[in-house]
Amino acid sequence: MRYETRVGGTYAKYVLFVMTIVYVFNFIDRQILSILAEPIKADLGLSDADLGFLYGTAFAVFYAVFGIPLGRLADTWHRVRLVSIGLSFWSLMTALSGFSRNFVQLALCRFGVGIGEASASPATFSMLSDYFSPRVRAIVIAIYSGGLYIGAGIGIFLGGAITDTWNAAYPDPMLAPLGLRGWQAAFLAVGMPGILLAFWVWTLREPVRGMSEGLEPPPARNPIKETLGELRRVMPLVSAVPNGSGALLINFIAGVVINVAVWLLYLVTGDIVQWVAMGIGVWAFFSWAQGLLAQDPASFALILRSRAMIYTVIGFPMMSFVTYGVGFWGPAYMVRTFDISLTDAGRWLGLGAAIGGFIGITLGGWLGDTLRARTRKGRMYVGYIAVALMIPCAVVFAYTNNVVVAYVASFFFSIASPLWVAIPPATVNDLVLPRMRALASAFYIVMPTFLGLALGPYMMGFVSDQLVQSGLSDAESLRLSMLSGLLVLVPGIVLIYFASQHLEADEDSRIERARAAGEVVEMVEG
Repeated sequence: MRYETRVGGTYAKYVLFVMTIVYVFNFIDRQILSILAEPIKADLGLSDADLGFLYGTAFAVFYAVFGIPLGRLADTWHRVRLVSIGLSFWSLMTALSGFSRNFVQLALCRFGVGIGEASASPATFSMLSDYFSPRVRAIVIAIYSGGLYIGAGIGIFLGGAITDTWNAAYPDPMLAPLGLRGWQAAFLAVGMPGILLAFWVWTLREPVRGMSEGLEPPPARNPIKETLGELRRVMPLVSAVPNGSGALLINFIAGVVINVAVWLLYLVTGDIVQWVAMGIGVWAFFSWAQGLLAQDPASFALILRSRAMIYTVIGFPMMSFVTYGVGFWGPAYMVRTFDISLTDAGRWLGLGAAIGGFIGITLGGWLGDTLRARTRKGRMYVGYIAVALMIPCAVVFAYTNNVVVAYVASFFFSIASPLWVAIPPATVNDLVLPRMRALASAFYIVMPTFLGLALGPYMMGFVSDQLVQSGLSDAESLRLSMLSGLLVLVPGIVLIYFASQHLEADEDSRIERARAAGEVVEMVEG
């Protein structure tokens, strides 16, 4: 079958369709842990904070740290092949989660899922930005990102259904195939199909970089050398060695400050694993930024010296603190509050998340592009709308005593909470040059990963544990911990406002600022 390869053409739409399916599988494998939280907690003897760590931090740190070198690989190598290989790896690690017998084994598998999934979105954002015009960038990314909510919904539904069906068929795990419990069978069942999907992805064609904007990238560099260099940059101390003793001293001082912060957080929470993992991630990110300044000053200038970029990639991800936190703990809250089965919780919450999330994310992308056509800062307004709708939906979900009303509130929260999701990656790609898109996207992904995924589920779980110790029920404690997370939306809105004030100037000056930092930028005529 032959397709027309042009900007926004038939083949571009075909690629968008396939990559959306990949993102569906991405979030099936990521989100399934939320519906399996209660049986895993019971079987492995875990706390709510442990579950928050497994879902968030264990995945997030490796996802964020490895996303940076894999983003560089996507900027210098075949993006389609990179996504295909990554898809195979994370699917395998999801399947292997089904053989976990303790906290450590499951954490190691989650590390692997994070590394594999780090290959997908930076490369895909870069490809879609080449296949489609900047005028429709937000809606295109929104359609792709809609796979997030479809996958999350399917993961919740399948996880609950498989677990209950398996446990009903094999009430004695010793008599079950391979001695698996229901939650272990669920991991195995959702992981294996992704390996088959990877073969389909491998058949896609790689787009010409910069073709959507008439910008010709510099000649291709050595992908392995560039990627190893980026990997070295995320290694604390090691990254600073080639840049002299001054850089090494700065990196060492940063490490001392981060380790002191880790120790203080451990004293407050009593959880060393969570904060050591976070400390490693933050130090790795600092090391990467330090190395990027020395080795690629043009990328540093457009990514880390743009106020619009910094405010965008911090402000919007503060919403992900609430999105990830409520998204993870919602099923457990429903089971604890209304004493319903995993199948029922998975069916209705999963269906609501899939339909509502896809509606919300595509609506937000369309709205962002429509508002941007009227004013350059129009996409930023979608953030305000999302917050205004998220808060009442979350409050109703948490306080209703009617299970049907809770499902309805969850559905509308699933529409409101992802309205903003396509806005920051579209904005990030607008603010950099084509050769930097995957790396800039990886930088952006670090922020919702750390601020949202690593902290949202864990902090809500930690607060819930503390409230249980104070005498509240496990349902009431989880209700209050989810509601307390809404406070994070306040500084998020403030930062989004600041981003809008600098957006036009930073976007208009990107070529001049890149040239001032030593970049050679060639315009393609016609």
